[in-house]
Amino acid sequence: MTVRIGYAAGAFDLFHVGHLNILKHAKSECDYLIAGVVSDELLESRKGRRPIVPLAERMEIVRHIVYVDQVHAEVLPDKLDTWRELRFTRFFKGDDWRGTDEGRRLEREFAEVGVEVVYFPYTVHTSSTALRQALDAVSRPSMIAIGDIPE
Repeated sequence: MTVRIGYAAGAFDLFHVGHLNILKHAKSECDYLIAGVVSDELLESRKGRRPIVPLAERMEIVRHIVYVDQVHAEVLPDKLDTWRELRFTRFFKGDDWRGTDEGRRLEREFAEVGVEVVYFPYTVHTSSTALRQALDAVSRPSMIAIGDIPE
């Protein structure tokens, strides 16, 4: 029997139910799940900002998710380099990548080494970006000056 090793990578910053759903679905599609947690530096180079929660803490959170068998710090920008390290057989990604140039490239490259790309529905209503924006909104100082408050 061939063991299906899955790999699901993400920032997992401001961990939310969408992250949990991806890991849960990924585990249902493999025998052994490796969760890749993208490094602070890689996130900054890709998204132009550092995560709110540092890598070590994000890895600790993900490590304790019941669906995750192993946690891997993703420090290499090329997913094939990560595959060379871990030798997973299934790669899980949100379906917002399906049909994109990057998604098609990943599918081609992984097909050459026998890795199946499996897409999961993207959780639109919950995202770390939305959580970050909400935190920014509540942490901004009020635009009302103290003298402007009615007595």
